[in-house]
Amino acid sequence: MSDVADAELFGNNDWSVSADGLEHRDTGYFISRDAVAARRAEGLWDWPLQMAEKSWCRPSLFREAFLSALEQFGIARDAGLTRSFALGYGIRAVEAPVADTFVTLADLIKPRSAPVTARVMASRPARALAAAGA
Repeated sequence: MSDVADAELFGNNDWSVSADGLEHRDTGYFISRDAVAARRAEGLWDWPLQMAEKSWCRPSLFREAFLSALEQFGIARDAGLTRSFALGYGIRAVEAPVADTFVTLADLIKPRSAPVTARVMASRPARALAAAGA
């Protein structure tokens, strides 16, 4: 690697972003720049889902580094990114560059059919219910 490729574009306690990609500081786990935007067939982003499986990966620090890498590499975000973080980590993920803008998991996952309504039983005294069962 050249000095330019080694230069840190972004860093936090766990991750470093360079021109070549993201690297986890403790494990050396590396995501190359060319692979950052990898998607799955259903449109979900691969890396948020993969990193959610790693017990050593702290979600907030990975998310921060990953979003910085997207910005540094000129990779556009989409709704699939929000769903990927939400499904992978079960956290509120953001699309907007503002750190305080959150999308709740409930907003991402909407039921496809109308909710089932509870059946209301006719109000009967407990004595009547007990006598009916006797």
